[in-house]
Amino acid sequence: MSRGDELFLYCRKSTDEADRQVLSIEAQKAELHEFAIKEQLNIVGTFIESQTAKEPGRPIFNQMLEKIEAGVAQGILAWHPDRLARNSIDGGKIIYLLNKRTEIPHFLV
Repeated sequence: MSRGDELFLYCRKSTDEADRQVLSIEAQKAELHEFAIKEQLNIVGTFIESQTAKEPGRPIFNQMLEKIEAGVAQGILAWHPDRLARNSIDGGKIIYLLNKRTEIPHFLV
């Protein structure tokens, strides 16, 4: 990843009981913004979702991936990998993006 890359910030907090230990969305955003400033990363958009990732079809997640495919950003900054995907379909979409592009999107977690 180069310093000029444009990244999306993605925060997700599930309503699942098993996911209660995860940081709140506001805490995730704060940590990620602090990291981005420290590392001089260029955040061009923030995507917030309050939905489980166990089932595919999260609209905000899909919108973010479509924008990456369109070249709006080159990667995602997330608090933890499990914020991005907890099912094989969404995980496969991320792997597909990593394999498809010559300029590989970056996923910082």
